[in-house]
Amino acid sequence: MVKEVHLNEAQYEATGLVLGGFEKKNLSEVINANGYTKLPPQNQAKVSVQIPGMILTIKVIEGQAVKVGQVLATMQSMAYNNLRLEREKLAEQLQHSEVNVKFLQLEFERQKTLSEENVNAKKVFQKVSSDLEMEQAKTKALQNQIAILSQNIEIGGNSSSPVINIVAPIGGHVGEIYVTIGASAEPGMTLFDIVDNSKMHVDLLVYEKDLFKVKEGQNVRFILTNQGNQETRGKIFSIGKSFENETKSVAVHADILNEKHRLIPGMYVNALIDVGNNLVDALAVEAIIKAEGREFVFVLEEGGKTDDGTEYHFQRIEVKTGTSQLGFVQTTFLQPIETTKKIVVKGAYYLQSHLTKSEGGGGHEH
Repeated sequence: MVKEVHLNEAQYEATGLVLGGFEKKNLSEVINANGYTKLPPQNQAKVSVQIPGMILTIKVIEGQAVKVGQVLATMQSMAYNNLRLEREKLAEQLQHSEVNVKFLQLEFERQKTLSEENVNAKKVFQKVSSDLEMEQAKTKALQNQIAILSQNIEIGGNSSSPVINIVAPIGGHVGEIYVTIGASAEPGMTLFDIVDNSKMHVDLLVYEKDLFKVKEGQNVRFILTNQGNQETRGKIFSIGKSFENETKSVAVHADILNEKHRLIPGMYVNALIDVGNNLVDALAVEAIIKAEGREFVFVLEEGGKTDDGTEYHFQRIEVKTGTSQLGFVQTTFLQPIETTKKIVVKGAYYLQSHLTKSEGGGGHEH
């Protein structure tokens, strides 16, 4: 007994039916694994300062894309100003010391000549020699101190300005901003989070019994519930060498090959690792309806023209299903059917409800 549903053009448009066909899916020889999206440490940054100060301006907002070296905020710092003043004092001392070195070098040469001619006592020459060495050592120490101070000042950005630029150490997007204008900034305190989601990967937990089947280079398919169950693809690039958190599971790391821009760290994923190549004919799970203890799909037959426009004939045909994974199910027709036929992949339950209506509701038996 074959059951059909007839819809006129208006009914067909109103139902929102979606037509499609079989897709080749690897629904066998897979390993189920759960995990999370993750960013490597080098693609996330916590921005802080090395010296205390007060925030003057904030130049970014949360979610904004930034480049390496871009100014995130500016800060004024008494400690920074003190560093600059101290450097100026040391520079002045260095200048005096360098003048003394030049004078002592000339005196050293003069006393050396006199000493060789035995004109004066050698102890005078030795005193000048000692003074020269001490002044040269002082000069070197001052140069080193100034260099270190300059490095600390340069961390702030512009060494000639009392305002310090706080810059992005990596490119990416601004996460949370932890400061406001006028707030104090202390060394080690996080001011901004920056994440570069372009290098996102997935960490999957695979149990010990399945681990021997998993290899680098294998394909991974996973879905995220908050992405409308859309399938995302990946590829395994590394397998952990130790058990995670006292469990009998090992972390398997997979690159993400598509949809990177929609992902953020910490999303829960349900994944399938393809360990075989057995492709089967599969339909979307929504295409299958269950009735009278059996399984069916609706297939579009040739329609006809009526006064109201095109009429669409859908025939209900029994099928047998197999493995179901990630929103698709292996499906086999119990009777021969042309491969060009269109199958209702969304809205099949609307057609089934049509069949259960009373006479004249659109259901027909042949």
